[in-house]
Amino acid sequence: MSLAKINKVVLAYSGGLDTSIIVPWLHEHYDCQVICFCADIGQGDETDGLQAKALASGASKLVLMDLRDEFAADYLFPMVQSGAVYEDKYLLGTSIARPLIAQWQVRVAEVEGAEAVAHGCTGKGNDQVRFELTYKALNPALRVIAPWRVWSIRSREDEIAYAQAHHVPVNATLRSIYSRDRNLWHLSHEGGPLENPALEPDEAMYQWTVSPQQAPDEPLEIDIGFEQGIPVSVDGMRLAPAALVEVLNTAGAQHGVGRVDLVENRLVGMKSRGVYETPGGTILTTAHRELESICLDRDVAHYKEHVALDYAELVYYGKWFTPLREALQALISETQKTVTGRVRLKLYKGNIQVVGRDSKESLYREDFATFGQDEVYNQRDATGFINLFGLPIKVAAKLKNK
Repeated sequence: MSLAKINKVVLAYSGGLDTSIIVPWLHEHYDCQVICFCADIGQGDETDGLQAKALASGASKLVLMDLRDEFAADYLFPMVQSGAVYEDKYLLGTSIARPLIAQWQVRVAEVEGAEAVAHGCTGKGNDQVRFELTYKALNPALRVIAPWRVWSIRSREDEIAYAQAHHVPVNATLRSIYSRDRNLWHLSHEGGPLENPALEPDEAMYQWTVSPQQAPDEPLEIDIGFEQGIPVSVDGMRLAPAALVEVLNTAGAQHGVGRVDLVENRLVGMKSRGVYETPGGTILTTAHRELESICLDRDVAHYKEHVALDYAELVYYGKWFTPLREALQALISETQKTVTGRVRLKLYKGNIQVVGRDSKESLYREDFATFGQDEVYNQRDATGFINLFGLPIKVAAKLKNK
């Protein structure tokens, strides 16, 4: 294989199977200096020993950055404000992380004087688009190396064999062959037995949430506070962005909340099956929606549902750094000015029950909505309203009957 000369490349590195074998592959085919970049966005102990592993694989250095609070404050919470959910189920845990990782990868490349950036995304997946659209938006002069689109490796079995031949330690085996992505927001599972959508996921596959059947027999009540659509507290305690998500992750996981089994439509045209664990994200999405129900007027609430669909597609498609996403964010921020208050929830065996909503900005008026006697609403007014509202229906019916 004849490849153009590159002196230095920054690789988006996780230490997983895909990126681990890319380090020796880059050396083998480009004879270049490889700098591994890893963003700590809440993948826990996956960052343990990462530097030693990267250096042992042939990298010149590892740049590891703690971006958990930035991830929560600048990416997750704006997405929560939007109400975005892809295809009614997916809370976009992998999708929303990619622009942040790619953004800092570009910055590291600029600081290190690298000519290229590389990633371990497969040629069949969505992540290659998300990474590369961010590269184009932030520094289109950087060359992009995508090994999965040029090398002869075509399966995880091939990857494992390559890793063994080049003495790269990896956790994946032929018996446990799931492809996983973990961050502060979720844990995803793909591949292996999940490629047959008719098969139920093996309970042993789940690594975060307890089975709803094994969850506690007593519900857990939690109180979440919001300020202008941004979550700021749990049970009255103000928390930093990442810490808040972590607290809700723990609560949700213990009660079996947040499991989703989804066959989704990938951007590249095929369907794929993924199983996601998103405990804290599921809680926050539910709570935010309920607070909006009393703080937004009908027109804004209904229009925002359309915006949420577009916003979800933009995130899923990797179009975070685009004028449209930024314009929609400005609209969303405007709608959130009154979304301040508290929501009480009960978590019980995989379910979330909303038990209370409270806000000083609430548009709900008990004196208007009551079924009892009131002095603020004249029920006779409804006759004229219905006559005018139903006039087109009446005209059409008369024409039809004529």
